[in-house]
Amino acid sequence: MKHKVENVFIAGGTGFLGYYSALLFLEKGASVATIALDEGINEDDWFPKEIAKTYGDLFAMSEEQIFLLLNGKNYDTFVYGLGPDERITPQAPAYNFFHEKLVIQCLKICSAAKKAGIKRCIIMNSYFSYFDRINNGKLSAIHPYIKARVEQAEAIIAIGKQGVFDVMIMELPYIFGEMHGRMPIWKDVFVERFRKLPAIYFPDGGTTAIHVTGVAEYIVAAAYNGVNGERYPVAHVNIKYRDMISFMMTKAGFPKKFKKLPSFIGYLTGLSIMRKEKRQGLQSGLNLTKIMTGILAEDFFINPTEVRQKLKFDELGFSGGEDVWQGMCEAMHKAYPNNKPE
Repeated sequence: MKHKVENVFIAGGTGFLGYYSALLFLEKGASVATIALDEGINEDDWFPKEIAKTYGDLFAMSEEQIFLLLNGKNYDTFVYGLGPDERITPQAPAYNFFHEKLVIQCLKICSAAKKAGIKRCIIMNSYFSYFDRINNGKLSAIHPYIKARVEQAEAIIAIGKQGVFDVMIMELPYIFGEMHGRMPIWKDVFVERFRKLPAIYFPDGGTTAIHVTGVAEYIVAAAYNGVNGERYPVAHVNIKYRDMISFMMTKAGFPKKFKKLPSFIGYLTGLSIMRKEKRQGLQSGLNLTKIMTGILAEDFFINPTEVRQKLKFDELGFSGGEDVWQGMCEAMHKAYPNNKPE
């Protein structure tokens, strides 16, 4: 059954994922409104005038205030793209921080959306939730961030009701591309980390990845064809880290050879960082010793075919978004515009 999607509200529509999703909803003929933090980015010359934009902090608002914001506007679809990811290192204990931001706040905001009569709710979650599920909860038992992501999905699914407040969870992987006013995260995550080293030292695992336009297709497809309570692992291509990081380093203008990081060196590296964080009163949402010897050393691959069929990509004319490698090129050009790629 294809659902009506005419009036969409995006929490975080000026962010990377929300922005591209808004563009695709507009292309499909829907009206789009959003609320976002005022981050001092001049959006006047590029952000679509068709998107009704207001500024505000939903985390700081009460459920009643959010209800008043959404009520009476005839929104039929609510897209939730707020909250920190695993790159944030909060004060210890990390679980308290991520649980508050990802579970408590999300539940408050989505409960207000439900009370306002919105029929469809799409939550941007993490592909770590998918791999935790197929590994019988082993990841969430170790990593506070993943535990909070799993709980986020469970909490919002619990308030869902078919035909009244349909909840769909999008489990997102590595995402590439670029947008106005934002520096690609991969500059700090990978390139700057290895730029001054003689080689790329990293575990030899792999990940699924997608272009940001593909994420928008999954979100829009879920709005039309998603089923209440379903979790959708988002994917386009599967890539080894050695190929992905080497490619980005080359496109950034810093070509390096890839050398597999021995497991014991990865463990000691993670342990050193964790001890430093502990001295500072901080804690990562991911156990870094387990990340270096587990997640990053394994192939976290997803076959996109089944999910695309469930979301009826063919009927919508979707293909999974633009080329992921092109997305890496876009990100590197944005991050290093004056460098000449090798």
